[in-house]
Amino acid sequence: MPRLIVFNTITVDGYFTDKNNDMSWAHQGDDDPEFDEFVAGNASGGGVLVFGRKTYELMASFWPTPAAAERMPVVAREMNSRQKVVFSRTLEEASWSNTRLVKDDLVEEVRRMKSAPGADMAILGSGSLVAQLAQAG
Repeated sequence: MPRLIVFNTITVDGYFTDKNNDMSWAHQGDDDPEFDEFVAGNASGGGVLVFGRKTYELMASFWPTPAAAERMPVVAREMNSRQKVVFSRTLEEASWSNTRLVKDDLVEEVRRMKSAPGADMAILGSGSLVAQLAQAG
């Protein structure tokens, strides 16, 4: 049975973004070899990436770009090649490679995914998904 793992950066008091809806506080500066190594190690772990619409659109706007491949080549390769699932009631299509769009019930679909054989899943960001799934147990 696949596990569902959450990987999020939040403030000590439980916020994803600041009062301006910005999360640049989570990683200051571009030259942080320790952080880059940590992220590359996580990206190399395999599995299915799970997103809500907002996080999906943010990730899909960066990882397929030449800038991502230059800045973090290992992470870009893994993010682009991995199987992805995006949950959204409003997104019309999923344009990022290897992405399946799910418009159905989040909780039931995740339960189905967890009961089927396959790789572990990781939610990156997507606080709304995390909250809904946590509330559903």
